[in-house]
Amino acid sequence: MSFSSVEEQLGLTGWSADGDGIGGLLKTRVEDFRVEEIARIPALDPKGRFTVARVSLNNWETNRFLGRLAKACGISRRRIFSSGMKDKRAVTSQILVIDAPRAKVEAAEITDSIIEVIGRTHHKIGMSDHDGNRFTITVRGCCDSDGNPVDSKEAMSRVRQIISGMSERMGADSFPNWIGPQRFGSTRPVTPEVGRSVVEGNFEKACDLYLGMEGQSDTEDVWQFRKLWRDDRDANACLKIIPEHLGYEKSILESLVENPEDWLRAFKRLPHSLQLLSVHSLQSLAFNHALAARMDSGHSLIEPILGDLVAPLHANGRIDVSKLAEVTESNLERCRRNCNLGRLSVTGPLPGLNSQLASGEQGKIELTGLKRSGLTDVDWRVSSIPRLTSSGTRRPLSVPFDSFSVEEAQEMSEDQLSQRWRDGPSNADRWHPEGASLRLRFSLPPGTYATVLMRELMKSPLDHY
Repeated sequence: MSFSSVEEQLGLTGWSADGDGIGGLLKTRVEDFRVEEIARIPALDPKGRFTVARVSLNNWETNRFLGRLAKACGISRRRIFSSGMKDKRAVTSQILVIDAPRAKVEAAEITDSIIEVIGRTHHKIGMSDHDGNRFTITVRGCCDSDGNPVDSKEAMSRVRQIISGMSERMGADSFPNWIGPQRFGSTRPVTPEVGRSVVEGNFEKACDLYLGMEGQSDTEDVWQFRKLWRDDRDANACLKIIPEHLGYEKSILESLVENPEDWLRAFKRLPHSLQLLSVHSLQSLAFNHALAARMDSGHSLIEPILGDLVAPLHANGRIDVSKLAEVTESNLERCRRNCNLGRLSVTGPLPGLNSQLASGEQGKIELTGLKRSGLTDVDWRVSSIPRLTSSGTRRPLSVPFDSFSVEEAQEMSEDQLSQRWRDGPSNADRWHPEGASLRLRFSLPPGTYATVLMRELMKSPLDHY
């Protein structure tokens, strides 16, 4: 599957501003991608049931770390609460609420992590309870679309040009609220297809895809494992060659060895959060295609049209979906004014069992998005695993960013950078080892993808983020 077809499959097409972009690669060092959660600490009480901790992680996938922490504390993974999943190849910091004694949490020693116990609380936290995230991101190997290296002065000029163009089209400091490639798997977009099988009730296909779908950047051992599964579907044989880091796949295979025909049981060996992510990823696919269709139509993502559904916008960039309002002839001008003032936001669909679509022309645009993603006739009720049934919601079509800055970053020796960097660019890549390195800083609301803003500035293939 080519890069362009992956982009089309995920609905990640089009740009909010003209300009060649700066190209380049992200995450050539783990330290080049830093995420600090902006969050209030839950009200503390020494008699509280839960332990509050701030965790700093280096190159940890959030779900895997939470599973490791749960094991260290002797509790179920479901007794650890976080407000967001962070990037894996990154240095991250976030608040956790843990249903375990303080001493157990303090005693946990996990490689490449720092666990700072803050106190006790009576309060859990839920997804997107934080106020946002601060990012410090370094892009290396800047180059033009022909692959020629770009120096730091030219690269920073291009960044500012694109930011200016986005402001003219979108309004100051806003960009399209795409759902980023990591939600789907940028080089192996298996998650939404697993979700599609889940809502269809086909758990055999869900497991089959999760185990066997080929990725663009698979290492030789991963490729051999997935090929063996596709060819033979022999769980025992696959367990003998499965790479150690594919722990979720291993859990599915072990279940199939014990109960070869119980595909539902095998699927449920995945963490609950990952099961839910597969359905959410499918919804995200519909949103991205609806957003792409809106951009194709030429209509603004900021100013509403008749039939749009708008929602109040809070200071932290989140919307109040309980107060959705349809844009009609009688309130059109008022809604436009409030959208331009940042009080309301135009929304797009994350479809589900009880989801509401817009009407009029925007309703047709949203249906186009559903058709492109193959979701017009989906029944979102998952009877075999009711907790995966989603009622659906809405998401802003655009999103603000603030505290933006860009500067030249320090160059690093090759031995400090990733193997991909040391191997050099391929014909399909857009980066150059002699290109400039830039460091960008900005803050985003919860649920917003930094890689999407970086995509607007870099215009590189999806596997560069």
